[in-house]
Amino acid sequence: MKLHQGKFRMGIRKRFFTERVVSHWNRLPREVVTAPSLSELKEYLDNALGHMRTSYQGHF
Repeated sequence: MKLHQGKFRMGIRKRFFTERVVSHWNRLPREVVTAPSLSELKEYLDNALGHMRTSYQGHF
């Protein structure tokens, strides 16, 4: 379920939403990406981002 970012000649395309989220999506844990329903995706995503948020709090 990895997304691939294509090569592009024009610099304007790298500002597209779909191009900006590829690296973020690929860094998500497997259970988030393979969630069978939207409600489970939200739950897994909240948990994953919650863990990321707590690990970054010491850096600010």
